[in-house]
Amino acid sequence: MALALRIMSRLGIAAVTGVLLAGAFSAPGQAADPTPTVVGGTQAAQGEFPWMVRLSMGCGGAMYTEQIVLTAAHCVSGTGANTSITATYGVVDLQSTSAIKRTSKYVLQAPGYNGTGKDWALIQLASPITGASLLKLNTDIANDNGTFDIMGWGAATEGGGQQRYLLKARVPFVDDTTCKASGGSYSGLVVAEEICAAYPQGGTDTCQGDSGGPMTKVVNGVPVQIGIVSWGEGCARAGKPGVYTQVSNFAAAIKAAADSIGGTVPPGGCGKSFTNATDVAIPDNTTVTSSVAASGCTGNASGSATVAVDIKHTYRGDLVIRLIAPDGTSYLLEDFPNGDSADNVLKTYTVNLSSEVANGTWKLSVQDTASADTGKIDSWTLTV
Repeated sequence: MALALRIMSRLGIAAVTGVLLAGAFSAPGQAADPTPTVVGGTQAAQGEFPWMVRLSMGCGGAMYTEQIVLTAAHCVSGTGANTSITATYGVVDLQSTSAIKRTSKYVLQAPGYNGTGKDWALIQLASPITGASLLKLNTDIANDNGTFDIMGWGAATEGGGQQRYLLKARVPFVDDTTCKASGGSYSGLVVAEEICAAYPQGGTDTCQGDSGGPMTKVVNGVPVQIGIVSWGEGCARAGKPGVYTQVSNFAAAIKAAADSIGGTVPPGGCGKSFTNATDVAIPDNTTVTSSVAASGCTGNASGSATVAVDIKHTYRGDLVIRLIAPDGTSYLLEDFPNGDSADNVLKTYTVNLSSEVANGTWKLSVQDTASADTGKIDSWTLTV
């Protein structure tokens, strides 16, 4: 995606080589590039990025719910009813007869979007893709560093054509100060809303046609969306990073927008149970964890998931019990009153986990907050 000074988006078919907004707009007097992929990339394997979507206007996107695709604001023309977009899901090869296709029903462009920052949008499909793999949004700014995965069907070279096969690459985080110092349009970087990634020497980047696609990172064994392909000067040029919408700053707004158009992450759940019956000692004034690895599920966990715990302890008023999701999100199950002198905890908690991807490593955390009494986690079972 080779974006030129924010006046060209990586809309069109952008390659993952340079930074070019893949949206629906172009510079004054300049036609939008209809062809751009990922520069410096290699072909992705079928099923490697199962939530990836190709949009007919020449953008990428990711499944947020079974009926909503998250993409870039510059890929769409505004908010309102829209039946002109076709979403292609489930394949690496865009010509595959196995592709699942849906037409759009409604588009919601980020409120306040004016071409600078806030580059996100939701596309509601006419009907859900039942069982679709969903990409979880990053909600923790602490994850906005390290190395990221980028992917798209955009141009593989600056000014090149759209690709038939999904390409992938990895790029490292570039801090805001360095990114702004790249000059040109980068001096206007909206640091609270945008995140940069690239190698100093260039050679790997998103490009025209990659706009709207996700930039991801695996956190605690689960892929989360760190960014949305937004813009850049050219594709994969040295000293010209790719710029992405910083999802951690918009996760709450995106969820609220999806809720407003009836796109809440479905309760879902696969009904499977996962148990750890290995004893874990709970010493005084210590936090311990016990893990289970959930697998074989599709999409998100249930809105009425259950956590059944069997904890042996001689003074449960010392205990604080939490469930830790694969992405690190903590759910408080119980904080017993200090004066609760009863023994043991044999209880089943119901938790709304519909915003969490079901598969991954889940942890039961038990904190002992005082001295004199100890115990152990005897066993626990998570049903997602």
